[in-house]
Amino acid sequence: MTLPARPAPPARTASPRTARAINDRIALELLVEHGPLTAGRLKELTGLSRPSVADLLRRLAEDGLVEDVGEAGAARRGPNARLYGLVADRAHVAAVDVRTGSVSFALADLAGGAVGRTVLPVEEDGGDPVERTVAALREALRENGVTALHTVAVGAPGMIDPATGALGRSTSLPAWHARVPAALRERLGAPVVLENEVNLAGIAEHRLGAARGRDTFVLLWLGHGVGAAVVLDGALRRGASGGTGEVGFLPVPGTAGLPSATVCDGGFHSLAGAEAVCALAREHGVRPPPHDPGDGSRAAEAVVRAAVAGEAGAGGEAFLDALAGRVAVGAAAVASVLDPGCVVLGGEVGRAGGRALAERVAERLAGMSPLATEVLCGTVEGSPVLGGGLVTALDAARRELFTPR
Repeated sequence: MTLPARPAPPARTASPRTARAINDRIALELLVEHGPLTAGRLKELTGLSRPSVADLLRRLAEDGLVEDVGEAGAARRGPNARLYGLVADRAHVAAVDVRTGSVSFALADLAGGAVGRTVLPVEEDGGDPVERTVAALREALRENGVTALHTVAVGAPGMIDPATGALGRSTSLPAWHARVPAALRERLGAPVVLENEVNLAGIAEHRLGAARGRDTFVLLWLGHGVGAAVVLDGALRRGASGGTGEVGFLPVPGTAGLPSATVCDGGFHSLAGAEAVCALAREHGVRPPPHDPGDGSRAAEAVVRAAVAGEAGAGGEAFLDALAGRVAVGAAAVASVLDPGCVVLGGEVGRAGGRALAERVAERLAGMSPLATEVLCGTVEGSPVLGGGLVTALDAARRELFTPR
């Protein structure tokens, strides 16, 4: 999967130097979006004159950003058929997904082409997880011939302080999580962007998945815990303390109590978190597979997937209906405050439920809320957290490299 660029703005008139800079960036973004193009096709897409396109290509080639990659086809010959493409290995970026029991990496080149992926299990007796993370990423770089990284985007559970960019304190997260960004920055010599994992998944759905083309939506993450990524008017919203989307603490009916400032038990988490999903399945005679009590997301995913596939026995349909009713409670609360018009179900449970769960949630939500809210299932292939991390890192790299000095 090739990661797209941000939509390119139309070429516009400005001072000669500014116009050149704008047009150069537009051309580079078009090469990211479409792949190699002829000068004639660039002329059509940018509206520039043929001499202007020729000058543009010359400048970008001198900067090491564009190269001649061949001809458009056997039927066409000559200068007008030459294809020009982005120099993909001009820069590389990485995304890192830090979980309680594992760390995953993904690498991409400047064109957004996947270079490599690695999953590193984190075991209690396996040594310092931070040192192992740095060593594993270095090995992945070596194996894929990457000598340096431009930017690394790290996704982690918890709130990110918008003032400092640091991972906020949380008693539920291992202490080593907070040490990962600084270690990567110091040992790899690359800028590191830290972001909440659900926010990265929301970015992925916005740029690559179910919410592509929408400027306002909410991603409702249903996994080990629950969370939300909020995109309003095309921008990811983080809030004053980085807590936008902490819907696990949302007080809702149907729980045994109320959440506290430090524990989300009693909030929406108690209705839709992985352990609650597994307990709900057992109530309907659907037995989740054995799992680690510390992270039931795989068990919840498996039992929902089995119910959707009709493999969960007589109680499978009733279990999905009950789960949809719980998810709709959280979705209705979010819709009543934000009116996003669209809720995307993500996380292990949301992805496992697919359209079957999304349609059930939409039906129940329509009966709870007067606000028209479409409910979709996430469609990003692979890891949405890594996908959003690569988009974030590539945006940073392209912002710098695509801006002439």
